[in-house]
Amino acid sequence: MALAVLVLANDFTALSVALPSIERDFGVDVTTAQWVINGYALVFGVLIVSGGRLADTIGRRRVFFIGAAVFAGFSMAAGVSGDIAVLLVSRAAMGIGGALMWPAILGMTYAILPKPRAGLAGGLILGSAGLGNALGPLLGGCLTDVPSWRWIFFLNAPVAAFAVYATWRYVNIAEHARSEGRFDYLGVAAISLGLLFPLVALDQGADDGWTDPLILAMFVAGAVLLALFGLIERRAGESALIPPDVLANRGFIAACGSVLLMSAIFFSVLLYLPQLMTLGFGYSAFESGAGLLPMMGTFAVASFVAGPLYGKLGPKPVVCVGAGFLAVGIVILSFVGPDWPYAWLVPGMVVLGIGVGLFYSSITTASVTALDPSRASLAGGIIYMCQIAGGSVGLGLNTAVVVSTSLTTGLGRAFLMDAVLAAAGLLIALLWVGGRIDPQRLQGLGVHHHLAHLHGQQADA
Repeated sequence: MALAVLVLANDFTALSVALPSIERDFGVDVTTAQWVINGYALVFGVLIVSGGRLADTIGRRRVFFIGAAVFAGFSMAAGVSGDIAVLLVSRAAMGIGGALMWPAILGMTYAILPKPRAGLAGGLILGSAGLGNALGPLLGGCLTDVPSWRWIFFLNAPVAAFAVYATWRYVNIAEHARSEGRFDYLGVAAISLGLLFPLVALDQGADDGWTDPLILAMFVAGAVLLALFGLIERRAGESALIPPDVLANRGFIAACGSVLLMSAIFFSVLLYLPQLMTLGFGYSAFESGAGLLPMMGTFAVASFVAGPLYGKLGPKPVVCVGAGFLAVGIVILSFVGPDWPYAWLVPGMVVLGIGVGLFYSSITTASVTALDPSRASLAGGIIYMCQIAGGSVGLGLNTAVVVSTSLTTGLGRAFLMDAVLAAAGLLIALLWVGGRIDPQRLQGLGVHHHLAHLHGQQADA
């Protein structure tokens, strides 16, 4: 499961350093080339809820195998593409495969491990995602510089094939799939288009202008379709894409709201810090990708650490501490100035990376375990959709602030705005996510630490 996540996460960031080469090879500008990344992310984010519902309904292993086949097959098609249109279509199709794989992976991972180890499951998956995101720019840069950017795609196929074989051979779980009437195709269409229109509008609004008639029309169409989705779901009952018991779970909905607010931070930093390093510091694309390692590396490590902490302390302390680190990290980075050396960015990136690792792994586990086990894949899909939606909205807001002035001044103001969103997300987590803090767990951790210290002293004596 971790290997499959590594492939998906690596694919999100590996192509960021390959865009200039793709532009040269196909003779296109950056506005077109960026859809190699944006198209994949949009399709992935829009369809992931449907992928989660499908995995819970017809079986997670089956949906994982289908998604991996789609992902690997269209990776090969992207690698051999002869023009930009084929590449973009292949990338969108890879997003479909990823949207089927990710929630199925989450559902299977939580099913493989016993319930007391749920925190470990979340830490393992999000840690692997952090590792994949960190390796992406480095691996993508190496492959682009030596053989070709096409090998970023070719590499996906054998790794995905091995992950499929390992899952088929070793992952034997009791599926919680259950039939609840016909699949909610109308709901899928309504939420998919309802999310797609505003996400495209947010992506294009900075270039075309927020008052452009087409941009405004997409926002209106998205709002109408999302309202229609609500009506469709109310009439669909138990066969709805998002069933009533999911919407009625206050802890789960609070987790979604917290993720929605927090995700503006991570996405904005991923986009704008490399731009600062490239335009402000004169770094190459590969150097800018490597410059994010203090954040991405601590993200991966903190995710792995979050699992044992979750098991010892419970969800609320880990979620809230992670949210606090996110807020503090973005405040530190908001003081960025035009004369800052790279080294001054490192403390903020490290604090931010710790927050990302602790928050996302623990809140994913808290949200998945808040629902019935048969909803695990759907829960993971909804949480990730909130992450994509929050990140996209946050990027739109950040871009509007940044383009209104110079890069460094705009970044400072945008990051302060993100800090306000983080404070709101932290408040939601404190009030409603993860139940109450268990004082006995905290006391037990202190006693355990004290006994370990005494044992060490005795050993020294």
